[in-house]
This record gives sequence, C-alpha cells and structure tokens, in this order.
Amino acid sequence: MFWRTCRRFADAGGRDRAAGLPRRREDMKRNDLLRDFVPSWRSKVWQTFAVALALGVAVVAQDSWPTYHGDFSGQRHSKLTQITPDNVRQLTLAWAFQTGQTQQIKSTPILVNGIIYITAPDNIWAIDARSARQLWRYTYPANQGFHIGHRGAAVYKDSVYLTTPDAHLVALDAHTGKVKWDVVVADAKRGYWSTNAPLVIRNHVLVGVSGDFDNLPGILQSFDPEVGAHQWTFYSTPPVGTPGSQSGGATGGQMWMTGTYDPDLNLVFVGTGNPTPVLNGPIRPGNNPWTGSIVALDPDTGKLAWGFQASPHDTHDWDAAEVPVLVDAEFNGAPRKLLLQASRNGYFFVLDRTTGKNLLTKPFATVNWAKGIDSEGRPIPDPAKEPSRDGVLIAPNESGGTNYRSPSFDPRTGLLIVSAHDGYGIYFFKPEHGEYGWAGADYNLWGRGVLRAIDYRTGAIRWNHDLGDGASAAGVLTTASGVTFTGDSVGNALALRTSDGTTLWHSAIGRVGNGPVTYELDGRQYVLLGGGSALYAFVLP
Repeated sequence: MFWRTCRRFADAGGRDRAAGLPRRREDMKRNDLLRDFVPSWRSKVWQTFAVALALGVAVVAQDSWPTYHGDFSGQRHSKLTQITPDNVRQLTLAWAFQTGQTQQIKSTPILVNGIIYITAPDNIWAIDARSARQLWRYTYPANQGFHIGHRGAAVYKDSVYLTTPDAHLVALDAHTGKVKWDVVVADAKRGYWSTNAPLVIRNHVLVGVSGDFDNLPGILQSFDPEVGAHQWTFYSTPPVGTPGSQSGGATGGQMWMTGTYDPDLNLVFVGTGNPTPVLNGPIRPGNNPWTGSIVALDPDTGKLAWGFQASPHDTHDWDAAEVPVLVDAEFNGAPRKLLLQASRNGYFFVLDRTTGKNLLTKPFATVNWAKGIDSEGRPIPDPAKEPSRDGVLIAPNESGGTNYRSPSFDPRTGLLIVSAHDGYGIYFFKPEHGEYGWAGADYNLWGRGVLRAIDYRTGAIRWNHDLGDGASAAGVLTTASGVTFTGDSVGNALALRTSDGTTLWHSAIGRVGNGPVTYELDGRQYVLLGGGSALYAFVLP
C-alpha cells in the first residue's frame, strides 16, 4: 500500500509537468522534503525515509530509526512483526556496547545506513548496528555546563548534530565524527544548558534548552543545517521588560524535549516547561502563558499558530514538555487530526492539532491539585494547593504523573502506553525564599511507577502494570505484532503484551533510562535498550 501511494504521488507530479502545469504547493513542499533528506538516491534507506516524510506517512523504515521518535508523529510504534507475543520469551543478547561513562544512557539511539549514533553528555559514538563495533567517537571539550543527561542526536544528509551541556549545537561529519561547525544556542553563564535531541525539518534544525536555576526566558532556536546560521527564535516567555508581555511576569517555559511535526499542516508541536520563579506563584499573577503548554509553530518562521495551556499558573514544577503524539483517527465518530499528551501534571489531553481546540481532558494519575476543568479543557488550579509556609500535600509530587519518558501509541488497539507515576509530596513557599529560580522547597513522600494503557477515545485506563517504587526512567515502544517494550524501576528490561499488559519477557540489564527502539537488518529484528551506561541489542535465536 505504501509504495502504491508513492507511485500515485510520482504519477500525479509527472502528469502535471507533462501538461505544462505549475507545481502544486503540496507537491513543492513534498519535493523540498525529498531533496533535503536524501544525500543520494542510490541510498535505499534514505530514499524510503524521505518519501515517507514527504507524504506525511507515519512509518519507520524497517532498517532505520532515523529521528528521535522514529518518525515525525511521536508514536514510537514499529510495523515490524518478527518478534511476537509467542516468541519474545526467546530473545537473546546479540551484542552490548559499553560507553565507559558514569552516566546512565538516556538517549534514543539513531540508526541510519547501518550506523547507530548514541550519545551521553559531551559524547557521541558511531557504532555498527550489526556488531556494535565502534566506528568513531567524538568528545566535546571540557566545560562548566550542567551534565544532567542527554536525549540523543539528529542526522541530516552527511551530518550528525549534538547538543552540549553548555548549550552549544555541534555539527559533525557522519562518516568521521570531525567537527563541521559549532554554534552557541544560549548563554550557559546565565544558567542555560541543553540535553535536547535536535529535530530536523527540511532545512531547519530545531534545538531547545533547559534552565530554571534563574529567571530565564523560554527559547526554541532554529539553525541552518548546512552552515549553522541562526534562522529564528521562539520565546515561550519573553525577556523581562518586553512591552506587551502577557506572561504575568513569569519567565521559564523551556522547550527541552524533542517536538513532533505534521507535514500536511506544516506545524511543529512542542511542549513547554514550568514557569520561573518555580514555587513563588504570587510574584507572577495570572496563567503565565506559554509556560506549561503545548504550542504549534510554523517551522519556517517560528511564529505561533496556537497554544494550549495544560498547567495554567503552575506552582509545582510540572512541565508540559512531554511528547505531543500525533494521531490521525476517529474521535466522536468523525475523522480528526489529533494530538495526545499525557502531561506531567497528571492529566491526559486530546486536542485537534489543526486548531488547538481541546476535545478531552481526563486524569491518568493520582491528582488533587485542581478543583475542576474549565470551558477550554484546562485544569483549574485550587488556590488551597499553592505551596505555603506550613506545607501543602500535593499529588502528583515533583516527579509528576509522568515525565520525559516517551510514551507509545498502538494504532490497532487505540492505546497510548505511558510510563506513569502515582505520588504525593509536600510543597513549601514563604517570601524569604525569594523571587528567583526555585524560590521554595518540596519533599517527595511516596511514589510508585506504573505502566498505563490509556484509551485515546475516552481517557479510560484499560490496564496497569506495576513498575516498582518510584518512577521508572524508561520510555515505551510498541510493535505491530502486539509487543510493548519498556523498563521497570528495579533494573529490568520488559516485554509485555500490548492488549493487556501481561509480562512476556524480562532481562536484568540494569535501570533502563532511554526509549527502546527496533529495526531489522539481514532478516533479523533487533531491539535496543540502554541499561545503566551500556546499550544492549536483543534478537531471536
């Protein structure tokens, strides 16, 4: 079906050119995508990937995982079927790659043309996807940036892109690891850093940053992938003193997770972080847009198309940076272009991604901080749950109902599989805590991780799978054969039956800290998971 669709696309363009007609706008857009993503039409891997992106088809080529989410949709769903619920128990180790670092692997492996790119703070390795043989390694110079972790790389033509703890973007030769160029994304001396896996959209490399130790504007930057020239900046909160600001004096709203993209709408969707000062709500009255929000941007200009605020006036460090998952499906009996997000504040949202209109808001984790849902589908903060001098019991705690752990959408069952967390904490604020950065204190009292299957149509929880004390650090992967891969809180990689959450396989590789990926080479399906500071590949015998 996919290649028949490609053929129709090619035939339509040919008929227009034969008739002497000008190229249609959608054809020009798709052709631009083809040109920018294909280094050589002799490369079948890139050709398949490029055509899929050009058509907006939510597929991942069998022999690649070419971008952070696998494709632009954020579904993290693979059409591979070699590993099934019946045979997954036979998985065995194909290889393991030791980074030699003290930090846990938190990055999603990127696979293009048989080469895997895996990252850690200040480091990127290129390894053979069949054997884990190291091809090259690049180490960024020593720096004073915040080394909290790293989400992954991005690939464009013959370049690989790496963000750094001191908020630089480095372009490397994909074949050798040699530096092509190095640009500053944000000023690390002011408190910015970057763990972000860049997102490449045509001739734009989108890069976000983090930083809530001080009152810093939230920024997302776009750079030219060829030369590193700056293209645009989007501010989720404007610099202090900006005339006409609607943020109520709030800063923050950093965009530190990789967004998603709809080629048909030409919109990129990004979640934004918490406001600053974080726990001092009185100093920044109002809802503080666009912190704790999902924003839709034009990738060519950085202009805001629409925004939806998941956490108005957040005072609990609940980013809405979680992945905006794009799904084309029926909702209330009509076909819709949907956006799904399980947000850190414990609520699940379904939006029409064309307009940003809310279609559904339901809690998916333990929550006690909202007194209702407003007419726009936003939770209404309860003033009694604001941090106070004597402390207030809040659910979820600072770890959130979920976090950076990428979910996965299974189209066959209609389930969004989320690494969730039920927890309670106590939040404090007094004026002596000040007006900058954290500006308060909090203590987690209890929490337990659970994998939850959310029915996108209703928000109902179809099944739960216990993951252990505290939040798991693993993302989620689903496959068309009905298998879900993730990790628990006690050091196991897991395979579950997608339909009901039953455990089918586990391996004690250490705490899984990244999103699993899968690919097929030489007729064998591989599953990759990071355990501790090593990357493990599993296959059937």
